[in-house]
Amino acid sequence: MPYATVNDTTLHYEDLGSGRPLVLLHGWGTSGRVWDAQVAGLSADHRVITLDWRGCGRSDRPAGGYTIAQLASDVLEFIDVLDLDRPVLVGSSIAGAFVIEAALRAPGRIGAVVPVGSGVQHFSTRPGAKRAAAGLLADLRADRAGTLAGFVPHWYAPGTSRALIDWTVRQVLDATPRIDALATDQAAYDPRDRLPALRVPVHFLHGALDTEVPLSVPRGLLDLIPGARLTVIEGAGHMAQQERPERFNQALRAALN
Repeated sequence: MPYATVNDTTLHYEDLGSGRPLVLLHGWGTSGRVWDAQVAGLSADHRVITLDWRGCGRSDRPAGGYTIAQLASDVLEFIDVLDLDRPVLVGSSIAGAFVIEAALRAPGRIGAVVPVGSGVQHFSTRPGAKRAAAGLLADLRADRAGTLAGFVPHWYAPGTSRALIDWTVRQVLDATPRIDALATDQAAYDPRDRLPALRVPVHFLHGALDTEVPLSVPRGLLDLIPGARLTVIEGAGHMAQQERPERFNQALRAALN
């Protein structure tokens, strides 16, 4: 079971296959296990690395560092610790902001970024975002299990297996509640003024039925990022890699090529 010490925090990761390195980063509160179907489908001809970021999965749960800036720093340090040569960074949901932030800081160390169902600036620009974040935090403090039981199903498209939704809720419950600080941080994150300077290839993958982050969000970024592209995963919601894994893997392979 491999671990890496990154910014004084021990992080768990899985590392399978060989070839072009892909680093897959999960969304809020889950773990690298959300990428199981991608590991199985891509490790035959890629080096596929899944990382449990701080506070989640089998990684350490430090008292602080739950900001987009710090988690982007963790990603860059992780690349250095594993001595990866210009890996492709794939970030689900809020991790899409981590990989974009990492690419803005260190474009020469990253081969490409693939944000998946990522809100990027969405949660800072939609009306009432800060109020909504404060309300979610209050609900989580009052009844964490009940709030997640009502919140997580909206990540998935109608008809998704109840077992998959329940498993996702368990992962978030297992993560430290300190990750909640990311809700406040995300409500203030807006990198749009810096995106035209981004010189790393960007390819958005987004579920057609995503209600957490509407398709208008990545579409609105295409004109800001030089050469950016978007592939829509039909029939999928916010967790396209789990909901439609075969379609997702095909789309990711096409983006990599």
